[in-house]
Amino acid sequence: MLLLKKINQKSVSEKDIEKYLCVEIKKLGGRPYKFNSPARRAIPDRLCVMPFGVTVFIECKRPNEKPTAAQYEELAQINKLGHFTTWVSSREEVQTAIQQIKTLIEGKKGVKNV
Repeated sequence: MLLLKKINQKSVSEKDIEKYLCVEIKKLGGRPYKFNSPARRAIPDRLCVMPFGVTVFIECKRPNEKPTAAQYEELAQINKLGHFTTWVSSREEVQTAIQQIKTLIEGKKGVKNV
């Protein structure tokens, strides 16, 4: 049984995780732009523009994979600028991120952008 679970986890690709993330972001009314930068390596996969001025950068990975050192550093630099950053490698982690994003959106409701 444990072996079957491992095989099933390996069959999930980064693309599957990213697709699931996009569906969930759209459910919240956000736009999950694919983010590529020819001038910079290690940029997060998705730039999610959410309601009420919330901006989220998300790196997607296959199950049991982690971002590279350069990706961690890029996420940290973006976070220092005041943006929410995270990485996900499973549907459960996507759901955790979605809950955090919902909290950010709730905190911004009623706040006027200048």
